[in-house]
Amino acid sequence: MSSVIKNRLCRAFKPSFMKAFLHFVLFILSFTLCFAQRPAQPPMSQERFTPKKLGYKLFWEDNFKGNQLDPKKWAVRGVGPRALGFVSPEAVEVKDGFLKLHALQKGDSILIGAVGTQGLLMMKYGYFECRAQLQKSPGVWAAFWIQSPDISKGEDPGVYGAEIDIFEFFKKLGLDIVSHNVHWAYGPNQKTTRGMQSYLKGVSEGFHTFALEWTPEKYTFFIDGYKFYEVTMGISQIEEYLILSMELPSEKNDLRNTVYPDVFIVDYVKVYKKK
Repeated sequence: MSSVIKNRLCRAFKPSFMKAFLHFVLFILSFTLCFAQRPAQPPMSQERFTPKKLGYKLFWEDNFKGNQLDPKKWAVRGVGPRALGFVSPEAVEVKDGFLKLHALQKGDSILIGAVGTQGLLMMKYGYFECRAQLQKSPGVWAAFWIQSPDISKGEDPGVYGAEIDIFEFFKKLGLDIVSHNVHWAYGPNQKTTRGMQSYLKGVSEGFHTFALEWTPEKYTFFIDGYKFYEVTMGISQIEEYLILSMELPSEKNDLRNTVYPDVFIVDYVKVYKKK
């Protein structure tokens, strides 16, 4: 590099410019850290918990007997467009003692299944558990979550509630990784705990239990009775409802390795209250 060019560069990158540039870099790094997924972690201990051990008593359950949803407990949720596809009753099936939420390709459309308890079971605090087998493909994902009917009305989670993602299985993150999250204040100032990832060998095969303990002080996330995370942010203090769903991304490229049909199979859902 010639001395002339070096001198011009030195004059261009004045100390004040460099200081501003460094502040910008630090801002980008802090922004990334705030919103990135957390590294996957194993259980907090090898102790295994049960609702009974934590002082809870069974309050509500569905073992999906028969050949249709129990209309006193569930309804197909959000029928219509969602992300790259459509929520459809056609993708919801009760058979052989299981709830099956499908991802189906029908012509140029992708149909997914989702059910919820809004207006049927509304809960504040408790222990929430499902036993389920996760989907096989990347792209689509299985989810068990709790939603507030008022989450977009204000920013205080104690007043307006939160979205509590008991689990989501993004297979692209790894075969043995399950994600959890809490979101609140839907809108321009939406808040989140950031994605919390749990590592449990073999979780993508066979049936496993996924659970949440929700108290006035914290959320605690469990897989197969093992405690993975405790969170004290975004605590909802209002009644909310349960959702089981197969989900779709918003980018077509994320579906390039998805194999249809795929299915999220739920054996049971149980809700417990303190004795």
